[in-house]
Amino acid sequence: MLKTDNQILVTGASKGIGRAITDKLCASGYSVTGIARNFFEQQTKLPGFTPYNIDLGDLDKLPARLKEIKNNGFSPSALILNAGMGLFGSLEEYSYQQINSLMNVNFTSHAYITRFFLPIMKRAGRGTIIFIGSDAGLRGSKKGSIYCASKFALRGFSQALRAECASSGIGITIINPGMVKTDFYKNLDFEPGKADENSINIEAILDCIKLILASKGSAVIDEINLSPLKHVIHFKNK
Repeated sequence: MLKTDNQILVTGASKGIGRAITDKLCASGYSVTGIARNFFEQQTKLPGFTPYNIDLGDLDKLPARLKEIKNNGFSPSALILNAGMGLFGSLEEYSYQQINSLMNVNFTSHAYITRFFLPIMKRAGRGTIIFIGSDAGLRGSKKGSIYCASKFALRGFSQALRAECASSGIGITIINPGMVKTDFYKNLDFEPGKADENSINIEAILDCIKLILASKGSAVIDEINLSPLKHVIHFKNK
């Protein structure tokens, strides 16, 4: 049975972690609104799923597109803000446009979406916001200056928002996974090691989301950090 009183927004919903989250929530009977640049036709036919083709890097158009979602009857019980892009290299290798794009997708778009829907959730006196961060938001790493900065920003935003919403009945959580074997690494020159213990099973992230959505009462899960059993990076060109 469709849980129409549980409407959830998922960003980056067409592939990787976001796709897995969307599929799991739809299979569990939730009404899911997904945001991504492009969707596969098979996914658009999921029960209870409404897709919106939106480029989160285009911030000028984003408020109007969010208003469109709201006007189509979407009133969130939860936001799962997962969208992100990876770009790595020494700082001087980034163009100014690349710096701007990375920060827009990985951080600023999340702030825009939260800013738009938070007043609705506050009026309802309930809700959950889950940010999918990264272990890159826990420590800086070589050739990750801008990527790490975007994830540090998201983590700081989550922590500040958690304090800001403490009396509003809204739970704020950030999940910081290490390397998860998805298409994220398709166009990068590195990936997790080949062994199973070198990457996080995506089911571990889904279990965390299930736990967070089920949490009620006065306790809030502030932050969850997930790491593979063994940190091994495979460089494709070596």
